Amino acid sequence: MNESIDKLRTRSETRGIVAGLRAEGKCVVFTNGCFDLLHAEHVNLLRQARAIGDCLVVGLNTDNSVTRLKGPSRPVNPQADRALVLSAIQFVDHLVLFDEETPCDLIRAVRPDVLVKGGDYTPESVVGRDIVLDYGGEVRILDTNRTVSTTATIERILDLHWESAARSASGQPTHKPT
Repeated sequence: MNESIDKLRTRSETRGIVAGLRAEGKCVVFTNGCFDLLHAEHVNLLRQARAIGDCLVVGLNTDNSVTRLKGPSRPVNPQADRALVLSAIQFVDHLVLFDEETPCDLIRAVRPDVLVKGGDYTPESVVGRDIVLDYGGEVRILDTNRTVSTTATIERILDLHWESAARSASGQPTHKPT
């Protein structure tokens, strides 16, 4: 792992940290995702998630995991870069990479008190929900803007690129004059 990413932990380290927090009566919150192109709703989700408890653990999909989920053109940013950016966010206490298709094994290892996801999920669609509920944990859907997403951002960038390329090919200015 990259030593400059100070919040990046192994599963074993995270399990130990969480056990210590739990012994102190602290509430551990967990969320996960690809966090490929960080946008305002990612930050909003992380802020809300951290406000729920005393510690926020973020499960971060590895590059291989993102590619399996999103296709061969993803991730846009490699996992080391995504981890570094997430580590810089004050609301994130610990990061753990996971390579599996789902975060279920990581959720079993961390055993968060609260599992959170953004508003584009329903409680029934949250992966790991049954695991958390079985040991008495809680699942929360946080209020986030469902129209903001990495995929939508990528599509917007591509649209802008192709509009600019079409204008350039037609001899039109590629930007509006001021």
